[in-house]
This record gives sequence, structure tokens and C-alpha cells, in this order.
Amino acid sequence: MKKFLFLGLMSSVVFFNSCSSNDDNEGNNTSAKVLLSKVTIVYYDNPSQPQTSIQTLEYNNQGELIKTTSALGTSKFEYSNGKPTKTTYYKPDGTVDYYSAYSYNGDLLTTVKAIYTTNPDYNRTITYNYNTNGQVISSSLCQSPACSNPIVDTYTYDGNNISTEISEGGGSSYSTKIVYSYDDKQNPYININKYLKIMMGRAYAVSQNNYLTEKISYKSNGVWTQNQTRTSTIQYNSAGYPTEVISKEANGNLSAKYTYEYITQ
Repeated sequence: MKKFLFLGLMSSVVFFNSCSSNDDNEGNNTSAKVLLSKVTIVYYDNPSQPQTSIQTLEYNNQGELIKTTSALGTSKFEYSNGKPTKTTYYKPDGTVDYYSAYSYNGDLLTTVKAIYTTNPDYNRTITYNYNTNGQVISSSLCQSPACSNPIVDTYTYDGNNISTEISEGGGSSYSTKIVYSYDDKQNPYININKYLKIMMGRAYAVSQNNYLTEKISYKSNGVWTQNQTRTSTIQYNSAGYPTEVISKEANGNLSAKYTYEYITQ
């Protein structure tokens, strides 16, 4: 698992267009939806001083995510016909930090632009590419108008799950590759708007199921070397949704603990 990530709001995912036969990845089409309402993450990067992050999620009567809140600030989401059009990010003091604008080609999300009205040098754009199944296969993050050092993430799939995730660029000489294995249970983010999950990105939210292992490799001078493995132990509620995930490194040390809470709407 990873941080719950909205574009540029680091507190921290579906990826099929509405014509895809895999739209079930946004949850079962039932009258009541299970919606993620709170995520608590404890990070053990420094075991003697673990860091805790808490994020709450709020929805409208249609089950659309309209607000997230954490110690880093608040995000508010606007929609048109089921498609996010704008996200406004607020600092903890309530002032606007920046906003994101969404662009589409038919039913495919093509770009998300982060716009800082008071500091345009921070503006950035993410562009998405898809396979014929409507699954995101790559995203490119440009952090300058010239886009001289884009960060490119590429994805390969096994069914509805990301099997391999590669991140390269951004001016760094190192690249990262993660290979995943999964359970067969619903992902906590399964019923969040599919376009928001594209924007959030990565396997922790885009995939239909929950990953159990992460085999992490780094590339230096063109050579991939795997030097890290994480394993997750997951507890589920009676509906099969994760309630607690404990992630450990290969040596048994804690990496992170995730706690998920839900509402039914």
C-alpha cells in the first residue's frame, strides 16, 4: 500500500472508460455502496518515532467524493455528469493553495493540470495514455512548460490489477520498478469515482484487488536490481473489505500500518 495521493496533495485511483466491459471495477452495481470514509496510516520509516497520517472522506447523495481532509489541508471536488471538473486544494488555514482542472476526450481522462494562481512556476500537467481496454498504461508528469524532465509512470496488467509499475525520469538517474501479487478481495477505493482513481494513480488504488507483495527494483546504468520486498497481512470485514493492513520489510521490520473505515450509502 502507499500514501493516499491526490495530485500534489501528499497525504497520498478506476481506469476504464464507461464503454469498457470492466466498469465493474468501480464496484458492484447495487443500491447500497460501501464507501471509504477514513484512512489512518502509521509509517515506521523511523521505528522510534512513527508518523501518523489521518484522512477523512465525505460524499454527496450520489456517492461522489466531494471532500477530503487531513492535517495537510482540505480538498473539494466538483463534477459535471459524473466527471470531475475541478479540485480545489486548501491549506490548513483555509486559504487556497492551488486547483486542478480535468480535461477529457470522450470518456477518457486525458490531462490534469495543477494551477497555482499566485505562483505559476509550480504549475504542472499530467497526461494519460490508455490501452484498447481503457486501462491507463502510462502517465507523464511535466513540471515546467518545456517539460524537459518528465516523470513517466508505466503500467502493465494482469486482468484488472496492475502487475508491474515503473517510474522513470524527473531528472533522476534512478528508476523504480515494483512487481505486485494480489488477494481476491475488493480494494478499499473500489467505489470512488473512476477518474479520481486515475488521477490518484498507482496500484494501491487503481487495481481492483489488494496487493500482498511488492518486489521493488532499482535501475542504475541500465541494470535492474531487486533489493527490497514488502509483504502485507490484511484483515477484512464481513463484506470482504480490508480493515487493517500491516506491511513489513523482508527482514520483518514494520513498514506501515493502514486502517480503513467505511460507510454504506
